[in-house]
Amino acid sequence: MLCLSLVIIMIGNTSLNVALPSLSEQLRATNSQLQWMVDGYSLMFAGLLFGAANFGDRYGRKGILQFGLLLFGGATGYAAFLADGAGQLIAARVVMGAGAAMVMPATLSIITNIFPAEERARAVAIWAGVSGAGAAIGPLLSGLVLEHFEWSAVFAVNLPFVLLALLLGASMVPRSRGEHDSPLDIVGAILSAVALSSIVYAIIEAPSRGWLGSSTMAVGSVGLLAAVTFVLWELHVEHPMLDVRLFRIAGFGISSLILTMTFFALMGMFFSMTQMLQLVWGYSPLEAAVRLLPISAGVMLAAPRSARLAERFGKSRVVAAGMWMVAGGILTASVTRVDSSYLVLITGLFVMALGMGTAMSPTTDLLMSTVPRKQSGMGSAMNDTTRELGGSLGVAVFGSVLASRYVAGLSGAIETFPDRAQEGITGSLAGALRVAGGAPDAPGRALVVAARAAWMDGFRLSMLVAAVVVGAAGLVAWRFLPDTAMDLPLAEDLSADELRWAENISEVGGPGGGVPHPGEAGQGSR
Repeated sequence: MLCLSLVIIMIGNTSLNVALPSLSEQLRATNSQLQWMVDGYSLMFAGLLFGAANFGDRYGRKGILQFGLLLFGGATGYAAFLADGAGQLIAARVVMGAGAAMVMPATLSIITNIFPAEERARAVAIWAGVSGAGAAIGPLLSGLVLEHFEWSAVFAVNLPFVLLALLLGASMVPRSRGEHDSPLDIVGAILSAVALSSIVYAIIEAPSRGWLGSSTMAVGSVGLLAAVTFVLWELHVEHPMLDVRLFRIAGFGISSLILTMTFFALMGMFFSMTQMLQLVWGYSPLEAAVRLLPISAGVMLAAPRSARLAERFGKSRVVAAGMWMVAGGILTASVTRVDSSYLVLITGLFVMALGMGTAMSPTTDLLMSTVPRKQSGMGSAMNDTTRELGGSLGVAVFGSVLASRYVAGLSGAIETFPDRAQEGITGSLAGALRVAGGAPDAPGRALVVAARAAWMDGFRLSMLVAAVVVGAAGLVAWRFLPDTAMDLPLAEDLSADELRWAENISEVGGPGGGVPHPGEAGQGSR
């Protein structure tokens, strides 16, 4: 039942990408609305993850798991049967993200508490495998459904599984809760949500409102101010949602950056690729989903071998090489044109996926090994949050760079169309193709050629920006990422007590070796 709940959440997270062209066509959604359909889910997921995990530990994991499934199922049902516009669908996705934030950490917490120590590693490995399988199944299931039904069926197909998970959970999942009742950090949760949503909002809306427009700058400034306030609050509150002191340890801070950048590239590519395959190259939703399978294959091929490579060459070298492979794969994919062969695209995507698989496992291991045992839940939540935050930023940055270049590239090709038609053309590629379909033959064909060329120009620019960002992350990994939990180039910045605590990680062999973090001694349980 726990694995079923996890599969439901992962399918909900990845299935929408293949449906984006259909949503753009049938709901007349603009580029920014498509971005919000994806990011609304991810942002709510990331913003509530720490608080939901803490709430489950305090009041009961089974209860929050069941409530999360109810919330997710209710929003899914609304999206499937009641939502008839882009705004309503975005709202449903936001609520789905809130439900997912309650379900995902609860499944892992329950597993780690009901299995004995000798079986726990195997159970967690199965949990991780199911998570990856669900992420891979999502696009395929979405493509298969869209071959025969409208976009709403992408949501409806999930409902029977949600109902089954609720019924099985009520009878099969044992009740459990944490040993200590740490108070919820409500202020921290609000500040983090405001910071994330404001920054992403500014990035997504910038192409239509202007990168230096007053609303863009104002909302972006609010996000940055909220982020700074969040850090200051977490440093001084007795029971923080996220102990930001952990970022002073290179193994935690740099690993978090690498994981964020990995999913920045992955989800940004998914957002762009599904539209390119369907709207530029003319593949069906199922054909597009099948052509993206090599990404999952590359990650699954490289990930199991990365630990052995890290032991031989060191984590910093292996992770840096992985990130540079990601950047190289993105650069290879960026040369794709309207008339290019699929082989060119998939070569780049497969190299990118191999790099992701190479980088993710060592960084995840290092992140978790540098967290004190009593804060392992925080480490697990951070591990999940980096993925959702990276994905949100990837969709926002890829989509906004692409949209800005797309609109600029069309400026001289749409002057003969009425103002209302121009709004549809610049709103999205699907809108341009829809206007072209209703135009006279010659202008319509010219618009299709111009719109696809402008979109591909935006695609290439977004790839170049992403390659630079990911390549820079590789340099950071090469320079600062420790090869063990205590090979810390940043150790000189730690206090003597913090340094001694961090050293104990490698000397004793466990997260913190049972030694509390400096500042925890004498405070009792945090």
